[in-house]
Amino acid sequence: MKTTRKEATRSRHKRVRRKVSGTTERPRLAVFRSNQHIYAQIIDDVQHQTLVAASTVESEVKSKGTSGATCAASTEVGKLIAERAIQKGVSTVVFDRGGNLFHGRVKALADAAREAGLEF
Repeated sequence: MKTTRKEATRSRHKRVRRKVSGTTERPRLAVFRSNQHIYAQIIDDVQHQTLVAASTVESEVKSKGTSGATCAASTEVGKLIAERAIQKGVSTVVFDRGGNLFHGRVKALADAAREAGLEF
């Protein structure tokens, strides 16, 4: 049985979400990667609320002059989401890679968020 890349990503995401859930004390840092952009949200799954969000479609990241599909743009999003989270009082999170492999743009975002002060 052949599966498409999208189906494989969905099945990995289901497997990750069985184990990873955000609480009020330790919300979930969810990453969505498309071909052209990357999006990150910090979500409290208990209250069903997004606390902080950042992406490459925002003017703060676009003004840096990089395409949304690069590791440099992902690094900027990681720094931005960490700054916003710390302003909201969130310092520790659970990382949800969204079914993507922890490699490339997803890893660049995670490393930048760690360097900017988030713990996970």
